[in-house]
Amino acid sequence: MSDQSKYQQQKQQWETDVDKTTQRFPERKENFVTSSEIPVERIYTPEDASSVSSYEENLGFPGQYPYTRGIQPTMYRSRYWTMRQYAGFGSAEETNKRFRYLLEQGQTGLSVAFDLPTQIGYDSDDPMAEGEVGKVGVAIDSLKDMEKLFDQIPLDKVSTSMTINAPASILLCMYIAVGEKQGVPMEKLTGTIQNDILKEYIARGTYIFPPKPSMRLITNIFGYCQTNVPKFNTISISGYHIREAGSTAVQEVAFTIANGMAYVDAAIESGLEVDQFAPRLAFFFNAHNQFFEEVAKYRAARRIWAKIMKEHYKAENPKSWKLRFHTQTGGSTLTAQQPDNNIVRVTLQALAAVMGGTQSLHTNSRDEALALPTEDSARIALRTQQILANESGVADTIDPLGGSYYVESLTDKIEAEVNDYLERIKKLGGAVQAVEDGYMQREIHQSAYEAQKRIESKEDIIVGMNDFRIDEEINPDLLRVDEALEARQIEQTKNIRESRDQQLIEDCLQNLKQAAQNANENLMPYILEAVKAYATVGEIANVLREEFGEYTGM
Repeated sequence: MSDQSKYQQQKQQWETDVDKTTQRFPERKENFVTSSEIPVERIYTPEDASSVSSYEENLGFPGQYPYTRGIQPTMYRSRYWTMRQYAGFGSAEETNKRFRYLLEQGQTGLSVAFDLPTQIGYDSDDPMAEGEVGKVGVAIDSLKDMEKLFDQIPLDKVSTSMTINAPASILLCMYIAVGEKQGVPMEKLTGTIQNDILKEYIARGTYIFPPKPSMRLITNIFGYCQTNVPKFNTISISGYHIREAGSTAVQEVAFTIANGMAYVDAAIESGLEVDQFAPRLAFFFNAHNQFFEEVAKYRAARRIWAKIMKEHYKAENPKSWKLRFHTQTGGSTLTAQQPDNNIVRVTLQALAAVMGGTQSLHTNSRDEALALPTEDSARIALRTQQILANESGVADTIDPLGGSYYVESLTDKIEAEVNDYLERIKKLGGAVQAVEDGYMQREIHQSAYEAQKRIESKEDIIVGMNDFRIDEEINPDLLRVDEALEARQIEQTKNIRESRDQQLIEDCLQNLKQAAQNANENLMPYILEAVKAYATVGEIANVLREEFGEYTGM
């Protein structure tokens, strides 16, 4: 009898014994599945992990194609992930204080949250901004606000990520201008601009312009930065918000990679060579509670992207094959009930991100289901990362779950299901067409509906919310944005308008208008010119609104 046959006989005997056991001690439920409805078997064996038997093709070594086990040869043994806490509220001065506090506490990168008016291209004194100034992020109207935001923060030493999409070109130009005022040339600036408009149409809603001109602005940033700001990541293709909207883990990866392919296609169509811009593409994923599925998700995403870039787009530079990603723990998983439980959830999610090989990480604060985080909560969230890095040992070896029969099987299944979605999206005409048709939105809505049903039926237990509840008064010490902020911000913006060279502003905006009318013109130099003259976010966005129109959804 062969070893394989002997092994199969032993497994069959074990399964028979288990069936006898379950007659006396039934399993907790009939079907065990992941959030993506992937069945979870009782036990996994070498037969379930096909990647292990084709090690070189599907796994390889860290830092080598297809990067399943990590994009750097030594990963965290050389350098921990960037601890990049997302922050922003109220005025530029208040957020600057929070930034400096977090840097003093050991944070290693900045991540800027902008308020809703800034995200959709309105100044604080616009009627559309009323009641929203500084509420969910920092209010930025002009270069003067950006100067205050980064006061005493050396941009040649700090990497900054900016969560901004429709007006990404404007905020990036402001960052470039602040660097110039600090004496830091743009070629030395490091960081990431989110700049991902497709996921806004799908899941988040902070869009301004229709898809076609939006894609033009994105590829303008690609083209400008490859020459002038070469160390800056020109886009962060985001699955985070897709997951927050209710997608499964599989959908998060599939729709994110489909969007990434749409950006690559648009850049190539604009005349860029793939190896010119692809090394600066970055990704942004969510971290949820199902630990093993999350780890497998990151590993599968790396392998899928590497194969797409090498085999489909024929990229020759290995840097173009690498999926580099930031992770944020899942905001939608946090509960207002028993908020201290969120510390445990965030720790579990952060551990999954690290075990999955993230390049940078934001850990949510315990009180974010209730309000913007307090200073104490933000510090605990940062300390969570620091304890994982320095006390747990999980950063001492690379891809520590690699070779686990379960994790490898799950990685393979996620890869297969993602590829099925990518094929469907291809048949629809690509990601842009799928977004315009509402395909991705419908898929996410259905998944969100099914997840909510499982919570309401208690098939899925949320500790403290639908089970293990206590009598409590949910009234912790919350951060509250000063209601007087809006009036102060409006007054400051009014003063900027009165003190600047108005003729210069008119000339800059007219130049931008004319450039926008020429589809082959890169708009970045014109936006930078306007920003330096202290044109506001709203003024610049309004010029583009007039030329491009506004997207009103389906």
